[in-house]
Amino acid sequence: MKKTVFTLAMLFALSTSFVSCREEAKKAEDQMEQAEENMEDAAEDMEDAAEDAANDMEDAAEDTENSLENAVNETGDAIENAANETGDAIENAANETGEAVNKAAKEVKETVDGDK
Repeated sequence: MKKTVFTLAMLFALSTSFVSCREEAKKAEDQMEQAEENMEDAAEDMEDAAEDAANDMEDAAEDTENSLENAVNETGDAIENAANETGDAIENAANETGEAVNKAAKEVKETVDGDK
C-alpha cells in the first residue's frame, strides 16, 4: 500500500508540474501574441505618420511653387508697369522739350524780326 500511495503521490506531483508548465507555456504564448500585435500596431502607426509627413511635404512644396509663381507674375507686372510709366514719361518729356524748342524759336524769330 505504501508503494501505491507513494506512486499516486508521485503521479500527482508530475501531473501538477506538467499542468503548471502548460499554463506557463500558454502565458508565454499569449505574451508573444500580444507583443506581435503591439509591433504590428506600432508599424502601422509609423507608416501612417510617414504618409502624413509625405503629404505635408507635398502640400508645402505646392504652396512654395504657388508662392513663387505669384511672385514671378507680380514681378513681371511691376516691370511692365514701370516700362509703361517710363515710356509715358519719356514721351511727355519729348513733347515738352519740343514745345519749349518751338517757343524759344518763336521768341528768337520775333526778336530777330523786331530788330530789323
